[in-house]
Amino acid sequence: MQNIPFFLHGGDYNPDQWRHVPGTVDKDFELFPMAGINSLSLGIFSWSVLEPEEGRFEFGWLDDIMDRAEKRGMKIVLATPSGAKPNWLAAQCPEVRRMTGDGVHEPTREQQCRRHNHCPTSPIYRRKVLQIDEALAARYGSHPALALWHISNELNGECHCPLCLAAFRDWLRAKYGSLKALNEAWWTGFWSHTYTDWSQIGAIDFSIDGLVLDWKRFVTEQTASFIRSEAEVLRRHSPEIPVTTNLMGFYEGLDYARLAREIDIVSWDNYPQYHERPGETERLAAFTSLTHDYMRSLKRGKPFLMMESSPGPVNWWHHNRLLRPGQHRMKSLQAIAHGSDSVQYFQIRKGRGGSEKFHGAVIDHEGTGGTRMFREVAQVGRDLQALQPVLGSTVRPKVAIVFDRESDWALKASFGPLDSIKNSYADTVATHYIPFWKRGIPVDIVDGDSTLDGYSMVVAPCLFLLRDGFAERIERFVADGGTFVATWLTGIVNSTGLCFTGGFPGPLRKLLGVWAEEIDYLYDDERNSVVPVPGNSLGLSGNFGTSVVCDVVHAEGAETIATYGRDFYAGSPALTVNRFGKGEAWYLATRGDAALLDALHGTLARRLSIPRAIDSDLPDGVSAGMREGAGGERYTFVVNYASEPRAVDLGPAARHDLLDGATKSGTVELAPFGVMVLN
Repeated sequence: MQNIPFFLHGGDYNPDQWRHVPGTVDKDFELFPMAGINSLSLGIFSWSVLEPEEGRFEFGWLDDIMDRAEKRGMKIVLATPSGAKPNWLAAQCPEVRRMTGDGVHEPTREQQCRRHNHCPTSPIYRRKVLQIDEALAARYGSHPALALWHISNELNGECHCPLCLAAFRDWLRAKYGSLKALNEAWWTGFWSHTYTDWSQIGAIDFSIDGLVLDWKRFVTEQTASFIRSEAEVLRRHSPEIPVTTNLMGFYEGLDYARLAREIDIVSWDNYPQYHERPGETERLAAFTSLTHDYMRSLKRGKPFLMMESSPGPVNWWHHNRLLRPGQHRMKSLQAIAHGSDSVQYFQIRKGRGGSEKFHGAVIDHEGTGGTRMFREVAQVGRDLQALQPVLGSTVRPKVAIVFDRESDWALKASFGPLDSIKNSYADTVATHYIPFWKRGIPVDIVDGDSTLDGYSMVVAPCLFLLRDGFAERIERFVADGGTFVATWLTGIVNSTGLCFTGGFPGPLRKLLGVWAEEIDYLYDDERNSVVPVPGNSLGLSGNFGTSVVCDVVHAEGAETIATYGRDFYAGSPALTVNRFGKGEAWYLATRGDAALLDALHGTLARRLSIPRAIDSDLPDGVSAGMREGAGGERYTFVVNYASEPRAVDLGPAARHDLLDGATKSGTVELAPFGVMVLN
C-alpha cells in the first residue's frame, strides 16, 4: 500500500447525517488529531444523500470533507454506496429488491427495509450502482486524499428471484454441459429427482447435496461478479488506488478465498466479546487471532486491514458489556500483531438515531474528547505512531491449517453427522490452532485449493470434502518431507457431495495408511479415552479424553501411536503415523481433548524445529506473534489477554520495546491487557 504512508487509524464517518447541526464537522476535525485519527471512511451508506433522486447528484458535503482531509494530511477510504439502496430506487424498480426462499415455498419479494438486500443479478440495480460509481470515481479518483476504494459493505445473503434462478441454470449449463452429467454428479436418481429439463431446477432442493453445494458456489460467483463490476469502474479512473471490501471473518455464506481474488487488499470487521465472560477470554483471544490469520492468509501474507472494530460496547449482542480499561488497546494491537496495517472503527461519531445509535464510537453523544473511550483511542493512535517501522511487514509461518469453506458447506448439507459437528467446523479448526497460538508459533489458514510450498507442517481438521487435486498436492508435500495431520471425518465426499468409494478417507487412504471402516457418534455427555502405546515414537504417555466422534480404524501400514480405551473397538487405533517418502502423515481418528491436541501438535512442532516468536514457554493468557520486514527485521508482539499481570521470559538477549522505548530481557512482568513490541 505505497500510497498509504502510515497505519490507518480512523473509521466510518457520517458527516452527511450532521449537516443540519452547524459546527459539528468543525468540532470533529479539532478532535481528530487529539485522538490520532488520520483516516476517514466515507459514503458507505450515503446513497440517498449522494443521489437524493434519480440522476441528481449532490457532492458538496463530500467535497468539503475530502478537502479538509487533504489539508490535514489525512487519508480517505471512499466507499461505493451499493450496500444500502435508497427508497426511491426500491419503490421505482421492485426488481432490485431481493426475494427470499426456503426451498419449499414460493420465493417472496422483500419489503424495502434494513440493508444488504439487493438482488445481485438485477440489470437495473447493477446499472444504477455503476452510474453512481462512475460519478464518484470521475470526481474523486485523482483526489490527493484518496487512499482506498471500499466496495459496498459486508456483502452477504442470497436472492431467489427469477433472474437469479435463471442465472443459476445458465451457470450450471456452463459447468456441466448436459443434464446427464449434472444428474450423475448430483445423484438425482435418489427419491426420483432426476431432471429432464433445465427449467425444472428452481427452488433449492435441500435433499440434494450437490445442488446445495453448487448453489453456494453460484452465490459466491454472483457476489464476485458484483464486486468485479464495481471495481472495473473504479480502476478505470484510478488504477493506482487499491480496492477492498470488508469481510466478516468466518461468515459461512460466501467463500472468501474466491472473493479475495477480486480485491487488492483484504479487510474485515472485528468485534470480539472480550468483556462478555472473563473466563472465556483466552479461548476468545485465540479464536480472534485465528480469524486475523485467516484474513491475512487470503492474500498469502499480504498485510490486511481491520476495517471495523469498536472502542466500546456494540448494540447488537445480548449483553453489551463495557470494555475494561486496556482491552481496547490490547485487541487493537492484537490485529497489528497478526498482520493488519490499520485500526479502524465503526464509528467515529455516535449517531442520534437509527439501529446503531448505541454502538460504541470515538466521539460519544457527549461530543468532546473527555471520555474514557476517546482517551483509549488516543493511546492507540500514539502506539501506531511508535510502531511505524512495522508498517508493511508480514508474517511468514511454517505451519498451515486447512479451513475449507466448501468442505464446511458439504458437511452442513449432508444428512448424517451430528449437528454438533456440522455446526462447529470453525471451532474444530480453532482447537487445532490453539496449541500453536499458545506457543507463539505463526500459522497460515489455507483452503483445499491452496499451494503448500514453504510449509513444514499442514493440519487438516475434519476435511469432509476433498477438492479435486488436493490429495495429489498433499501426497507431494509429504513425499518431499512435509508433515501432514488429518483427523476424523476427513476424505468423505468429493466436490459434488458424493461419497468416495473404496473406503474412507477416500483418496487419502494410501497416504495415511489407514482405513476408517465405521464412524461412531457419541452422546453429548459420553466420553472415551485415548491410550498411548508403550514406547510409541511420539513419546506420548498418560491417558487422554475424547468425545463426540470416534472413527473405527484399521492400520494399513501406519504405525499405531495410541488406541481407544473403551467400547467394542477398545485397542483399535486412535492415533497413527504413516511414513511416506521423506515425510509423515498422521491420522487422529477421534475428537481428542485439549491435552491430546496440545501434546500432538506441540511435540511435532518441536521435532520439526518450527520457529517461535519467543523461545520460551508462555504463561496462560499470553501469546506472542511475529512480523518480519522485507530486510529481515523482526518485530515480536507479546500480548497479555488476562486481567492479571503475567511474568514472561523474554530470554537473555536485550531487545527494544517500540511502545515504551525501554530495553528488556529476562523475565518481565506484563501488565493486565499489556502489550510489548520487541525489535
